[in-house]
Amino acid sequence: MSVPIYEPLNTLKRVADNIWIVDGEVIHMNVLSVGIPFSTRMTIIKLADQSLWCHSPIQPSAELFKEIDKIGKVCHLVSPNKIHYAFIREWKTHYPEAVTWSSPGVEKRAASQKIEVKFDRNLEDSPPVEWHKEINQLIFKGSHVVQEVVFYHKSSQTLILTDLIENFEPEYTTSSFWRCVHKLARISDPNGQTPIDMRLTFLGQKQQARDSFQRMLSWRPEKIILAHGRWYERNGTSELKRAFKWLDI
Repeated sequence: MSVPIYEPLNTLKRVADNIWIVDGEVIHMNVLSVGIPFSTRMTIIKLADQSLWCHSPIQPSAELFKEIDKIGKVCHLVSPNKIHYAFIREWKTHYPEAVTWSSPGVEKRAASQKIEVKFDRNLEDSPPVEWHKEINQLIFKGSHVVQEVVFYHKSSQTLILTDLIENFEPEYTTSSFWRCVHKLARISDPNGQTPIDMRLTFLGQKQQARDSFQRMLSWRPEKIILAHGRWYERNGTSELKRAFKWLDI
């Protein structure tokens, strides 16, 4: 496999009480006619009302739906940034009563990609009443291209990121070409960071990014879940400070 995958796939993996990850297949993002491979990962949180909050849904399967249905009712389908939304349509078809939550720019992006997906509500810079007691959130500002919505599950001290940190393990990356790319992009484990191309989109507006980072840092996470690559099961606050040194704080 060109990038690491984290078997078993399409099954719930417990992170802490009421929070799970699900690792999925590799997808390819087309950039300048090059299919860039990414491993995929979603996060599921069970809220106090027993409803399920699903972050960055991966490509689903019948077996995964059955397993999820055993722990609660899917009520929230969350797009954390305008790149992570492609499978929400399939999840919404299976769970038509679930609320689909849009991130900044995702509807325009979906339209440009000719992907039919309907969003019910917008994510904002603070959490909605549906989960504000259990999950904090902010929009990480400063990029000219993409704004990612960041989440923090309070009871498990878990920060949930999407593309702001990527962390690919070279020892499990079979392609020497992609190992080199990951190293050059500063997204190679154990030193995964914000990809270098994404950092360039913050030029001229780093202060907004610093302000967002300080808010995120104030949560003092112990764990950090990432969408791509090895996630951090411990020492989250230290990893966060290391990964965002590019902000010159």
